[in-house]
Amino acid sequence: MSADRYAQEGLRTLRRVIEVNQAAVAASAALIADCVKAGGVIQAFGTGHSQALAAEIAGRAGGLIPSNRLSLADPVLYGGAGLEQLSDPLLERTPGISAKIYELIAPHPEDLFVIISNSGVNNSIVDMALLARDRGHALIAITSREHSSAVPAQHESGKRLVDLATAVLDNGAPLGDALLDIGGGTRVCGVSTLTSTMLIQMAVAEAIVLLADDGVDAPVYVSANVPGGHERNLKLEAQYGARIRRSAL
Repeated sequence: MSADRYAQEGLRTLRRVIEVNQAAVAASAALIADCVKAGGVIQAFGTGHSQALAAEIAGRAGGLIPSNRLSLADPVLYGGAGLEQLSDPLLERTPGISAKIYELIAPHPEDLFVIISNSGVNNSIVDMALLARDRGHALIAITSREHSSAVPAQHESGKRLVDLATAVLDNGAPLGDALLDIGGGTRVCGVSTLTSTMLIQMAVAEAIVLLADDGVDAPVYVSANVPGGHERNLKLEAQYGARIRRSAL
């Protein structure tokens, strides 16, 4: 059955990714812990389906409260840009949009950027990575080294996301992400969400241990759907004020 094939291939890929990323997870965890200790905010940015990983990092139960999900929609939501901008299917390739997103969040020097992209070559991704690096922020990349190395760089700098990161979590996804070959040149069922989620959650888990070792009580969300959860979360969010934002989108 295809379901069994995907489960077996997915688990095989997941085990391999866990094994080869041990050092990268440790390095990422240290960056996350340093950010939280310094009063920083984790700024998570992805486009396309990688937005799912940004949502996995920012604003979810069990995750760290000082976190933002950055989006190509931010200039519309927060910057007064016209709604028609979002109808462009190639918006993620548009030069300059990341600078607008960066300006809108006005990040502090201690903020940590986590940028997610399988290919790591689109203009908005590389622009944001360059901004983060040049402004002195630490940067965790979640990407596919296989995919990134197999496609040409699109940014005028010739850089890819992987070239600019402080730490790189390699999600092990094949070129094009789809895992199963069903013949006729067609592949189906992406794997990057599965592996990338595992890697970032491993890094967060390790970061919380590092914080505890330093006597820091990690500011973590509880589910808003348990009694008192929403009220507790609001109190912790208030410590960061307008530096973090939550929207329904």
